[in-house]
Amino acid sequence: MHHTGANAQGLVPALYVLGDSLVDVGNNNHLELSLVKADFPHNGIDYPGKKATGRFSNGYNFADFMAQNLGVPTSIPYLSLSPDSNNTDEYLAGVSFASGGAGVLNNTNSGKCISFDEQIDYFATVYGVLVQQLGAEKTLDHLSKSIFAVVIGSNELIKYAKSDPATSTSPEDFVASLVATLQDQLKRMYNTGARRFVFIGTGPVGCCPALRERNETKECNEVGNDVSTLYNRGVSSLLNEMKESEVDMSYSFFDTNKAVLQYISQPSNYGFQEVADACCGLGDMNAKIACLPISTYCSNRSDHIFWDYYHPTETTARMVTSVAFDGSAPFVYPINIKQLSI
Repeated sequence: MHHTGANAQGLVPALYVLGDSLVDVGNNNHLELSLVKADFPHNGIDYPGKKATGRFSNGYNFADFMAQNLGVPTSIPYLSLSPDSNNTDEYLAGVSFASGGAGVLNNTNSGKCISFDEQIDYFATVYGVLVQQLGAEKTLDHLSKSIFAVVIGSNELIKYAKSDPATSTSPEDFVASLVATLQDQLKRMYNTGARRFVFIGTGPVGCCPALRERNETKECNEVGNDVSTLYNRGVSSLLNEMKESEVDMSYSFFDTNKAVLQYISQPSNYGFQEVADACCGLGDMNAKIACLPISTYCSNRSDHIFWDYYHPTETTARMVTSVAFDGSAPFVYPINIKQLSI
């Protein structure tokens, strides 16, 4: 593939990102009424200039490492762009619509984030501007060569794991309803020009410090991990069905659950020492309170799996992304991100 301009080195023309806090690179900073934010210390303590950028991390996150691996710039937060100016160049360089707190369902953290449906609406707006400026053919050509990364679902799974088993639906029914909603959403992205999908599956949410801390034994929450396994299975078969009906669509699915459980069960093989406690927070396991300016944080961030009570450290995000980029089954399939970008 031949590229000109700034992306001469890139494997693809651009990376478009939709999802939740695992890939938010600053959209929530622009939501005045939201409390789901990370634009304050100690977030970003390992980011260049020790800057808190709105990433829920001590440094870079999945979105940054995906862009680095693809040789393209990190996608610009959509809400940081002025809506009334002609942003064609920015739009062509890749946009992030991801928002901390977002889920598959519109009522997940409603009013505190850009819901997944709204993110797809924003992408449709970008598509409209590009068609106006470049024409439909050039726009579709650009989008069909670009990568669309989706990271969504953890917020619902964590909420489900915390809910009272007596009043909640079965894990199977719960996941089936999420996947049914997701089917319409991914189809809408496809209808707006997305062709190459990277879906980063949910991790072992039951092992995040916030859910471990609720267990008397401090072990991982089994409901959380089981429902993550079910969800990843459901999303994977949904993508497979889409590919069968849309011949020009291709995808790479990464099973974050399998990969991170390996780190948790054999930490020393991967350079980790602390697999349970959060690095930044307060209280038992540093998991009672989010990473706030009043929280304490560990000095050895690179040997912790978790940065705060929900989110991975920069080290974990880097390792996971590199497996998604050029690893193989059972972690990433039917192809990896690198193969998808060729």
